[in-house]
Amino acid sequence: MKFLSRVDGFLNRIEGALLITFLTVMVLMAFLQVVLRNVFSEGILWADILLRHLVLWVGFLGAALAASQERHISIDAFARMITPRVRAGIRVITNLFTIAVCYLLFDAALTFVQFEIEDQRELFSGIPEWYSEIIIPVGFSLLMIHFAVRMIVALHETVRGGRT
Repeated sequence: MKFLSRVDGFLNRIEGALLITFLTVMVLMAFLQVVLRNVFSEGILWADILLRHLVLWVGFLGAALAASQERHISIDAFARMITPRVRAGIRVITNLFTIAVCYLLFDAALTFVQFEIEDQRELFSGIPEWYSEIIIPVGFSLLMIHFAVRMIVALHETVRGGRT
């Protein structure tokens, strides 16, 4: 369990650092675009494209952090009425289902990126478009890892009779 916690914590630090970096770049780039357009009637041609793709990265990194900290969307209307052991068992099942869904989406995203590599389209300035889209399969794999860690923790709690 300690190894899983360390791996999860390591991923959280990387995801958090990337998230902060990308959010900072987004805010600065958007501000710069507004100033350039309003003051100089000019703008950076590729800035809007970059911002759109950074939104994708921020979304997936934020989702991975939320899943890791169990702050993703959940419905717990009945959670207060059941025992901690049953609650942990339900979390095992829901996390397993979520991992399966994330795997299917990961597989579809991988196929999408492979098609993008074959198309050889450019994002801007010679940068292949798939570079920015690689976050889709990577994001789903991060989600699978975080939900797998949560599932193992919940399984451990189920065996031990509730929260440990």
